[in-house]
Amino acid sequence: MSRKKKIVILLITLLGVFLYPFHDADPIHYIDRETGEVKTEKVPGEFWLNWLYNNPVGEWTLEAFVKRKALSEWYGDKMDSPESADKIKGFVETYDINMDEALKQDFSSFNDFFYRKLKPSARPINTDSNVIVSPADGKILAYEDISNQDFIVKGYKFSLVTYLQESNLAKIFEDGTLIIVRLCPTDYHRFHFPVSGIIAFGEQIEGDLYSVSPIALRKKAELICLNKREYVLMYNKRLRNVLISEVGATMVGSIIQTYPDNNVEKGEEKGYFKFGGSTVILLFEKGKIKLDKDLIENTKKGLETEVKMGKQIAIIRK
Repeated sequence: MSRKKKIVILLITLLGVFLYPFHDADPIHYIDRETGEVKTEKVPGEFWLNWLYNNPVGEWTLEAFVKRKALSEWYGDKMDSPESADKIKGFVETYDINMDEALKQDFSSFNDFFYRKLKPSARPINTDSNVIVSPADGKILAYEDISNQDFIVKGYKFSLVTYLQESNLAKIFEDGTLIIVRLCPTDYHRFHFPVSGIIAFGEQIEGDLYSVSPIALRKKAELICLNKREYVLMYNKRLRNVLISEVGATMVGSIIQTYPDNNVEKGEEKGYFKFGGSTVILLFEKGKIKLDKDLIENTKKGLETEVKMGKQIAIIRK
């Protein structure tokens, strides 16, 4: 991004802040699954998210610049630079990141820290063959039958055809089960397979890079169907077809796939996100799985549930 363009964006930002005051969005509440407590999420960049999605000048800036691939790629490159490593200490302290879990302690850049690997003991995988595990650390919304339930915000229906851009594939998961795992920037950012199986094929869909924070989704629920995304279709003997998808977001430099071949095991690493929060979406055929009760109940209340990678989120129906 040129120096001139940066200056223009800065001036527009300052103009919007001073001429169009705005109220903070409602806090993001979620359920800590381990304790059952309702907690409030600490959101990196919360002021700017509120400005972008709740201020007329901010919204113009969002559409003109922020959602564009070039800005996220530029910032992603900055997070790959050696100088960005200076940001790590403050980030860890501000958001209370447990570095005892990390496989290493020295990082060459902020991104190197951001997509750090964890010690195997930090995320034990539930090996019960009947259990489906969370593919990532994150906050979960779960829908048993997506044909009968609003997606994220009342009034907006999640469209499989719009999301997948493939009508025949959408029919496979019609009336199926949808699980959304939202990773915020403070989470462990590698994602894993929730079940074992064989990958049939994968697809990449170009799109914008809006934020997928609830602050943004409350304002424009269909963002998740507008963003850049990838998915694979895999086959499991008991579940038949399972779809695993990753969604890009503002300041997510890249979605990196790391699995070595098409025969995959539950808990095996699938890939990682570079800087920024993002989302993993799971789709299962109708009637194949039974979601954990707390995930369903919390979702009906409009609350996400914080779950760690490798923990049970559903079981296979017999």
